[in-house]
Amino acid sequence: MRICSLIPGATEVIAALGLEHQLVGISHECDFPPSIHQVPVMIQSLVDAEHRTSNGIDQRVKDLVRAGHQLYQLREEAFQQARPDLILTQDLCHVCSVTPDQLTRAMQSLQHRPELLILSPTSIEDVIHDIERIAEAVGAVPNGNVLVANLRDRLERVRLRAKKVTVRPRVVCLEWLDPLYVAGHWVPEMVDLAGGDNVLGSKDSPSYQTTWDDVATAQPDVVIVMPCGYSVDRTLNELRQTGPVQTAWQRAQASCSDMYLVDAGSYFSRPGPRLIDGVELLADILHPDQDRPLDRSQAIKCEPSVLAGDSAS
Repeated sequence: MRICSLIPGATEVIAALGLEHQLVGISHECDFPPSIHQVPVMIQSLVDAEHRTSNGIDQRVKDLVRAGHQLYQLREEAFQQARPDLILTQDLCHVCSVTPDQLTRAMQSLQHRPELLILSPTSIEDVIHDIERIAEAVGAVPNGNVLVANLRDRLERVRLRAKKVTVRPRVVCLEWLDPLYVAGHWVPEMVDLAGGDNVLGSKDSPSYQTTWDDVATAQPDVVIVMPCGYSVDRTLNELRQTGPVQTAWQRAQASCSDMYLVDAGSYFSRPGPRLIDGVELLADILHPDQDRPLDRSQAIKCEPSVLAGDSAS
């Protein structure tokens, strides 16, 4: 089967099923696992996110939307050459990928009409169900069952660990740096599973813009910083720049009991198998265990010395 996966989470599912050799097209954001790096890229972003700050990205997106422009273009020549039998896409966030409408138009130019599987998960259970849907679509139901059973087993171990805690810290998860956004969809559920009390944002609900005053009013014990698609280092690099945004973050860090920067691109932004890694990571942050130290590439505690550019703790 010739598979075109236009969302990173679905690409990770295909790889986890052992079928990355069947990928004939991926999105510009698909970067895991490394074995898929030679697969042709089907999407071109009209937002140069790599060289912009979070505020610059936000403004560019809003400008394009106001002007009625698309945020992404499908590389139609490459798409036609790929000749996919199955296309995996999403209809949850039009800021994240091409829309199903764009794909439908492009599919009309193909000699044979491929199957289109649209994913729109808003919860952990939705993500697991989508893994089952993908496995069925690619004829890998046994491998899908094994993968799902493993993910559910890991979630159950985190649940049992969370049941033993005596105090559930109050948690705020922020998924953008400027302007501030509260993380939604599956993130509040992840916090709950990890043994925390998510005090801003609701399960299954989208993210929304907020202010530092609202964050302070929520009185969090822990703030988790997870800018959509960002790694720990990218978040650090932006917070270490000079300007009013960075000053606001430094003040916030000084007033918070604990603040952590996490690898959002790998473990929180993408609805795929590694969300379970994110639940496990949150459990380690909220309920530290000396036998399970944090991996700096996954999460670091944000302290004044870290924002000043010294080595991370």
